[in-house]
Amino acid sequence: MQVDTTQENGDVKEALRGLPENLYNDWMFCMKIALDLTTRQQILPKEQWTKYEADKFYLGPYLNEVIWK
Repeated sequence: MQVDTTQENGDVKEALRGLPENLYNDWMFCMKIALDLTTRQQILPKEQWTKYEADKFYLGPYLNEVIWK
């Protein structure tokens, strides 16, 4: 999920509020995994990495809408 590499500023927070519930839940799940791994000072096993081709750039349209308002 490409949003993981985006710094969470005001525009990103507003775009996240506009996400459909299923996408927001997916984002929250990824954030919880990242926080857990960071806390335990571990790296996600390579077999669980998302391949670039399979990654979803779902936040872009919502972020563009917020920025253009």
